[in-house]
Amino acid sequence: MFFDMGQLAADIRYKILTATVTPRPIAWVTTRSPDGVANAAPFSFFNVLGHEPPTVVLGLLRHPEKGLKDTAENILATGEFVAHLVPHQMAEAMNTTCVDAPSEVDELVLAGLRTVPSQMVSPPRIAESPVAFECRTLSTHETGPRQVAVIGEVVCAHVADEFVLDAGKGYIDTLALDLIARMHGSGWYARPADLFQLVRPGSTA
Repeated sequence: MFFDMGQLAADIRYKILTATVTPRPIAWVTTRSPDGVANAAPFSFFNVLGHEPPTVVLGLLRHPEKGLKDTAENILATGEFVAHLVPHQMAEAMNTTCVDAPSEVDELVLAGLRTVPSQMVSPPRIAESPVAFECRTLSTHETGPRQVAVIGEVVCAHVADEFVLDAGKGYIDTLALDLIARMHGSGWYARPADLFQLVRPGSTA
């Protein structure tokens, strides 16, 4: 089936992309408004871009009537955010922070989450998350009337000690993290399963 994306309605384009680009890592993002109000929300338009410098990208969507979410507004205003990864045991808490709440509501409190101060940025870290990346914005790109891409530099990373196999070599026990990822449709997620490994071919020169 051929899909001319330029001729499709926005909701159909969204369904095709999110049903096929899976699994997608989830960035559970905390921010702080210029007035000091903390905010948390998950985003699955998220990934790593590179390591020199270490960078991540967030795709932030605008609601057709309400505009950008608090997370996006805060990032654009302050240039700082913390991207956490989500273990399976925290899925319900993550889902709670999806709520469409007024800007003065702290979703971290709503979800009963404990926070700790970050080391290099203003937004707090979610204490129970096993991985957190403190980020400062490198650039923002308005890629369309309803979406903004934010590229952030990871200025420091936090990984819970029990998942660090060898700090000097950067070895992390990835499977033990039991991170969830976003799948297709409303409310569908995945956990690591049925893994396989391939040996990368050497040079043909």
